[in-house]
Amino acid sequence: MIHQSFGRAATEELKRLLDREVENRNHNAELSYARPDPLLIASRYKDESIALVCALFAYGNAHSIVAFLDSLDFSLFQEEEEKIKSMLTKHYYRFQKNEDVTALFIALKRLKEVDTIENLFYEGYKKEENILEGLWRFITVLKAIYPHKSYGYGFLSGDLPKTLNQAGAYKRYLMYLRWMVRKDALDMGLWKKIDKKDLLIPLDTHTFHVSRKLGLLKRKSYDMKAVLELTDTLKKFDSKDPVKYDFALYRLGQEKRV
Repeated sequence: MIHQSFGRAATEELKRLLDREVENRNHNAELSYARPDPLLIASRYKDESIALVCALFAYGNAHSIVAFLDSLDFSLFQEEEEKIKSMLTKHYYRFQKNEDVTALFIALKRLKEVDTIENLFYEGYKKEENILEGLWRFITVLKAIYPHKSYGYGFLSGDLPKTLNQAGAYKRYLMYLRWMVRKDALDMGLWKKIDKKDLLIPLDTHTFHVSRKLGLLKRKSYDMKAVLELTDTLKKFDSKDPVKYDFALYRLGQEKRV
């Protein structure tokens, strides 16, 4: 158990603790069916489209997430749209009906025929090296290329906020970006055009509560402002790779060690 007296300041002692957690968890044993994580499935294929499916369905119980992802046939990206529709009629997950699962597969298949996901993100990112501009660009293109509308699909694909103040945490997309940009024993590092120094922390409930208890985050709301605040704090520990702490913080919360 990590004592909460670390809570109110980002001290050198806390930095050493987190660096040690990052190092100790940087191995494949952290990804297994006993310790499920959607990255377990994504890292099996090392494909940007498959990884995005894995990331966007990464909400809810971790065992259920991995079981659902295991049920999907990712070779469908090579098939005609009608076959995709016929093969996914029995696939659904929580808020997503089979039509929503199908819509994501067809949208990503169409994207493959236009450009890479990396290039689409980069188009928005490159002007000011802003990850969020890259994300807004990608969501805009994704929704336009296959304009399916439902609550389940909107939850899955994300919406554009009217202002940054109204933006949620976008945890699943930011986690996907971590997988794609960073390279270590866990993250795949499939992309080369985006700098890891510009990544933002994928804030889930575990990371949010742990970061507040450790004094890394003061904001009480679970939103994009909290993401930016926590990322800025972690940049004081490692300005070139602040998001390297994400997996360790997440596991500390999941294991109830804080």
